[in-house]
Amino acid sequence: MSLSIRTTKTASPRPMPPAEQLGFGKHFSDHMLCVDYDAEHGWHDARVEPYAPLALDPSASVLHYGQAMFEGLKAFRQADGGVAIFRLEAHAKRMERGASRLCMPGLPPEDFMQAIRAFVAVEDAWVPSAPSTALYVRPTLIATEAFLGVRPSNKYLFFIIGSPVGSYYGGDTLKPVRIWVERDYVRAARGGLGATKAGANYAASLYAAVKAKKAGYDQVLWLDAKEHAFVEEVGTMNLFVVIDGTIITPALSDSILAGVTRDSILALAKEWGLKVEERPLGAAEVLDAKKRGKLDEVFGSGTAAVVSPVAELAFGDDRVVINDGKPGPLANRFYHEITSVQRGEKPDTHGWLSRV
Repeated sequence: MSLSIRTTKTASPRPMPPAEQLGFGKHFSDHMLCVDYDAEHGWHDARVEPYAPLALDPSASVLHYGQAMFEGLKAFRQADGGVAIFRLEAHAKRMERGASRLCMPGLPPEDFMQAIRAFVAVEDAWVPSAPSTALYVRPTLIATEAFLGVRPSNKYLFFIIGSPVGSYYGGDTLKPVRIWVERDYVRAARGGLGATKAGANYAASLYAAVKAKKAGYDQVLWLDAKEHAFVEEVGTMNLFVVIDGTIITPALSDSILAGVTRDSILALAKEWGLKVEERPLGAAEVLDAKKRGKLDEVFGSGTAAVVSPVAELAFGDDRVVINDGKPGPLANRFYHEITSVQRGEKPDTHGWLSRV
């Protein structure tokens, strides 16, 4: 189907904050896009309207049974002054897959892409132009039927909001992070929701993340739920480890999110002729590589930060410092290549940008 989107613009537009004050997820643009769903009408009543609180019944299913998921993607001001969205189709398909796992009706990818383009077009003035900035776009799907009972909802709301953001690092220089290797708590188990961007995954991660930050670490490296032996994700990002020149990333499973930035890095690595392995990676293998002097780099990848170098891993009492605590050459190379393509400063040879 094709959405018929009506637009009601705000009568009180807000000013864009200065680039140096953007941070991440602190400011929101003037409008939101909403689409309703029910079993009788399917997806209907698509509209762009002024940003405002949502009206939910206290018994809305999302508040009690957790049917909620989201995506995160970015729109960038291009070198020629236009606007483009990075990996739009990949995000559309991933959200549809995740919705199915949560027994939610996914917005068809064509409609998802149409909705994102329409929203970004309305919010063009909120796409910043300063280096390392973007409009972060957050599509969200929640269950809205008012009832108490454990079953999938019959009503849903899909909505999009936007947040102008700066660099995670406060500039063009990558800031290495210190990571606690979590051996007691788990983010996701095989057979669970780990491969979806369900709100429940993020709730499950909070306790260990808070504990790690109290101990002086920036985030958590998650191990597998069964043996606590294999590395999976780092914080809310996919993980890459470079051992003796080989780039290794855990193979995708139903406990690991298929990251869009992860996919972009793998495509670039193969294009550049680098050796890549997607396979189970044991925490013991990482420690052994360090002892042998073969642990070259560790970094995470995700939409928000793009690439996040790891300076230190804490395996209990073992402190593993990586590359003298500095960003490695591959982390730097991937970061600058992807961000240059995102901003239209380098040719988009993979068809990753969707112009608005």
